[in-house]
Amino acid sequence: MKQAKYYLIIGFFFTSVLGTLSHFLYDWTGRGAVIALFCPVNESTWEHMKLLFFPMMLWFLFMKEQLRETHPPLPAAYMAGNLAGTLSIPVLFYTYSGILGRNVPAADIAIFFICTFLAFRTSWILRDSQYIYRRRLMIYILTGLITLMFFIFTFFPPGIGLFAEP
Repeated sequence: MKQAKYYLIIGFFFTSVLGTLSHFLYDWTGRGAVIALFCPVNESTWEHMKLLFFPMMLWFLFMKEQLRETHPPLPAAYMAGNLAGTLSIPVLFYTYSGILGRNVPAADIAIFFICTFLAFRTSWILRDSQYIYRRRLMIYILTGLITLMFFIFTFFPPGIGLFAEP
């Protein structure tokens, strides 16, 4: 279990750093279509959810091979944590900005780190959950759907507030 904890702690820092860098990657790479799939293309809340989702998924691809045999429930717990953290971004953003009537850049940055912590903490809490393990197919399908939605909505965003730039 110590090994799983180590991978989750390192993953938090990996995701935090890569997520921060990916905020700028789209512009740094000349606004390429492939990069647009994985990095924010504008300042909308939806696009900023990519800052957590894809770096955490990249860490997962590394981590799952290291821990699959010794911790079978961990991949499903990890994806559940990623979904929880990613979906918390708009909840926290719209809650605080609705209360204040405006958004504050420092609070937006703090939300990213809070949600990244929440994602990894949730993964840790669920790491041995047989309930999550038995529902892993549903979690994998939800993760796949969110991924597909990120890809489609990058180029064809719906006309609702989540996709609008603040």
